[in-house]
Amino acid sequence: MTSVPPKISRANHWFAAAVLAVAGIGALAVLFFFNPATSHFYPVCLFHQLTGLNCPGCGMTRAIYALLHGDFLTALHDNALLPLGLAVAAARGLWMGWNRWRGRPTGDWVPVTFVLPLLFIALVFTILRNLPAFAFLSPA
Repeated sequence: MTSVPPKISRANHWFAAAVLAVAGIGALAVLFFFNPATSHFYPVCLFHQLTGLNCPGCGMTRAIYALLHGDFLTALHDNALLPLGLAVAAARGLWMGWNRWRGRPTGDWVPVTFVLPLLFIALVFTILRNLPAFAFLSPA
């Protein structure tokens, strides 16, 4: 006999959103005040530690730190996917907001047809940043 999970009410959605917002702001505050390059309490990339190769996320914490301090070029150097991905996400959010304001359907945040191209971009980025000719894509 399977039991049906309880339905989540609107009030719980707002509570969950508030908790996530406070946690996100707290994490960004820690990242703003503690440089990942000099503070050693941040987690290390296990993929890089085991293989010596850079994964698509390597340098992302330093890139967020650089963005929080307004240094776009350093963020682009530490992890090019992050600033570009944030720009795409902002454009997508504006597009969805525009559609919602005009009373049109907004669709999913990440449509299913986007998932494979996004994974392909991450794979190509990972391969390129580990090749000597594309060393400029690797974090310092």
